[in-house]
Amino acid sequence: ILVAGMGGTGVSMIAFLQQKGAQVAAYDAQLKAEREAELKKNYRNLNCYSGSLQEALLVGFDILALSPGISERTSEIDDFKRNGGEVIGDIEILARELQGKRDKMIAITGSNGKTTVTSLVGHLCAQNGLDTVVAGNIGTPVLEAYMQRGEKSADVWVLELSSFQLENTEHLNADAAVVLNISEDHLNRYDDLLDYAHAKDKIFRGNGVQVLNADDVFCRAMKHADRKVKWFSLEQPTDYWLERSSGRLKNESHDLLTVNEIPLQGLHNAANVLAAIALCEVIGLPRTGLLTQVKTFKGLPHRVEKIGEKNGVSFIDDSK
Repeated sequence: ILVAGMGGTGVSMIAFLQQKGAQVAAYDAQLKAEREAELKKNYRNLNCYSGSLQEALLVGFDILALSPGISERTSEIDDFKRNGGEVIGDIEILARELQGKRDKMIAITGSNGKTTVTSLVGHLCAQNGLDTVVAGNIGTPVLEAYMQRGEKSADVWVLELSSFQLENTEHLNADAAVVLNISEDHLNRYDDLLDYAHAKDKIFRGNGVQVLNADDVFCRAMKHADRKVKWFSLEQPTDYWLERSSGRLKNESHDLLTVNEIPLQGLHNAANVLAAIALCEVIGLPRTGLLTQVKTFKGLPHRVEKIGEKNGVSFIDDSK
């Protein structure tokens, strides 16, 4: 296996794959001598390559394990796949590792709000007694988190996933997965907005429940015909929705919370809370506990964070 990209994700793949007995080599386009020496010190019998990825692949690898920062849409990777090579990432490796185990998984993506929703879902799961792992694009690479646990099962994995991580993920099979929204982002990597949305849609590979934004045209188009769907909306009555006239978050006709009870600023965070509650209820968490713990969530720094009030004026830090 050639692991490409020597950031945190790439290094976690080297550590995990060596632990599993694979023959692993490392690649980075610009691998400095001191970094190469450090890698070889930490990982036994590690060959390192830099410069041309095409030349490195000619050595004869079976699998290319890509860090998310590297696009697989290149001629050299196309050639590698045509010649029988397989391209995977760390999310795919974890998904295969968890196949057949009891661990539940909640997977979260979207152009905006995914870190807040991931943090909130992790908070709700942990506060309601589940052994919870929060990992992925939120900070800790998934394989690093898995190894830190000694590969011990968790009650639930709460994963924030970027479109880059989803590109080569085929076997995720999350129990509940959400695409929060789609807006113009990363269009230097994708052909157009539809191409970007297709990458996000890979979060729904498998048989789990889809949680979808009824107010977003791209999300509505992601409904799979044979799958159970939970919709959330700020505009219309649906499974989880905001009644604007009363400021109440509702599940169908049942009251959940008022907007004023959410310790997060902005209507977009009402949508984030609706999505989080839907995801947690899908895996069986009791509503009473969820509604109680939503009120204890402090939010994330620099994301519409209320930092104070003076003379009736609220001050908001939205520098993220």
